[in-house]
Amino acid sequence: MNESWMLDELVHAGPEHLDPAFVAGFDRKQGYPDPAEDLAVFADHGLADDATVVDLGSGTGQFALAAATRFGRVVAVDVSAAMVERLRQRAADNALSNLECVQAGFLSYEHAAPLADGVFSRHALHQLPDFWKTLALERIARMLRPGGVLRLCDLIYDFHPSQAEEVFERWLDGASADPGAGYTRDDYIEHIRTEHSTFRWLLEPMLAAAGFEIVAVKFRGPVYGAYTCIKR
Repeated sequence: MNESWMLDELVHAGPEHLDPAFVAGFDRKQGYPDPAEDLAVFADHGLADDATVVDLGSGTGQFALAAATRFGRVVAVDVSAAMVERLRQRAADNALSNLECVQAGFLSYEHAAPLADGVFSRHALHQLPDFWKTLALERIARMLRPGGVLRLCDLIYDFHPSQAEEVFERWLDGASADPGAGYTRDDYIEHIRTEHSTFRWLLEPMLAAAGFEIVAVKFRGPVYGAYTCIKR
């Protein structure tokens, strides 16, 4: 992509994700998400033991570490040097030689052949404005083989615009009081004001335009969605 107009993903990553001190406590803050359901989705759609899976926005590797015990090759990609360094150490500690760690973003990662069988992304695509989301999704489609699987989990808005105030107030009321143990009211406010979660009725046409068929959608409340998509 032409560097003269390409988005700087480091600027959009959220400065806390670039901070080694924040990264050290990141797993506790995000609540140790269980990757079992996501791994099962890939297996249910035909990914075998020798599959190649790319984790975009891998963070400290909650999914990538588990995927590397299940699939033949896992590439964990994150724009934050601190996140990548943390994951490299965890991969070494677990003797996972099939887990590659790459510092890059949705718009800069260059996938080496062969084409991937699956791509996973959790709570990362919302860092990009919608124009750039669409370009990122198209790049993901190009790195997947035909019939490959995209599993996208993110903060996605499943409500009418007129409901925004009501939905956000409920979300804020459920925030953690302890910034070390979860996301606080201020964290959620920062997300709403400065990050780029989008409505599902905007995201779904982006997926279609990029070359994906949506085969399953599951929302947990009005702000968390999980999509399973197949590359056409």
